[in-house]
Amino acid sequence: GVPAEERLHWRSFLVKLGADNLKGVKNEELLVASHKSVYIVYTVLGDVSIYVVGKDEYDELTLSEVIYVITQAIRDVCGKPPTERLFLDKYGKICLCLDEIVWKGLLENTEKDRIKRLVRLKPPNDL
Repeated sequence: GVPAEERLHWRSFLVKLGADNLKGVKNEELLVASHKSVYIVYTVLGDVSIYVVGKDEYDELTLSEVIYVITQAIRDVCGKPPTERLFLDKYGKICLCLDEIVWKGLLENTEKDRIKRLVRLKPPNDL
């Protein structure tokens, strides 16, 4: 839901925020920031940096719950904290999980078992 003219600003802001603060952070240790009345909760999981951004009712407490669900989903899909290679190998299923957690900018599901049921994929030969 970010206007096109603001995307570059936000992308560069988040990259700088991560570069300044994520070195030496333990897996799933949460960091919180705010910028222009927007909350950012971010962390590291393996080789992957994860950022969750929201405002209004999506304050830092809600975002903390969301990022917890996201990290658990990624860990479940990958079987462990992901390397960059493993994350890319599992990217499709990770995207399905993210779509079940957040849909069109709104929080949909936070129940681990429900998310797992919704993203089950059939192998191509079973179609």
